[in-house]
Amino acid sequence: MAKSDSFFIRATTNIQDDNTYYESEVDLGAYVDALGKSVLRIHNIAVTFSDSAGRSPDVKSSATTSAQFQLVTQSQSDIVIGTNKAVIASGMINANRLVASAGVASAVSHDLDNLPQLWENGYLVAVDSIYLGGAALDQWDEDVYVSVTMECTVETMSTAAAMALALSQQ
Repeated sequence: MAKSDSFFIRATTNIQDDNTYYESEVDLGAYVDALGKSVLRIHNIAVTFSDSAGRSPDVKSSATTSAQFQLVTQSQSDIVIGTNKAVIASGMINANRLVASAGVASAVSHDLDNLPQLWENGYLVAVDSIYLGGAALDQWDEDVYVSVTMECTVETMSTAAAMALALSQQ
C-alpha cells in the first residue's frame, strides 16, 4: 500500500453534563474514497476532556462524576460496548471533588481503553464520516467537551478491498 506523510484531524463534541448521549460528525470525504481506492489509517489518537475554554471542567461540591467518549464509524444513539464493529476508540474519565464547593476536581483518573495505537498497524477507515460521541454525568458543574487529535495517513487499496472494508464499517 502506498502511504502519505502523516497529518492530523481534530474534532470536538460538547457532551454536556446531563447523562445524555451527544455526537458530532467528522467528515472524512477529503481523505476517503473507497471507489477511488483511498482509505484513512488512524495511527494515534490523543483525547482531552475539558470545558469550553480548554480548561479542566469544574465538579460540583463534594461530588464524584464521570464522562465517556467513543469514536465510531456509524452514528449511534448511545454509548456502545467495545466489541461493536463500529468502535474505533473509546474511553472515560472519572473525577471527584473533596472540597465542599464547586471547582476543579481533587482527583482524576482516566481509562482510554481502546485506541488505534494499541494495534500494530493502527485502524483503517473506509467510510466518508466518523462520529465522535459521548455522555457526561450531571455532577459536573459545567458542560464537558471531548476533543480528539488523530494522527493519520492516506493509503491506497484495491477497489474491492476498499469497498469490502467500507461495507463492513457501515
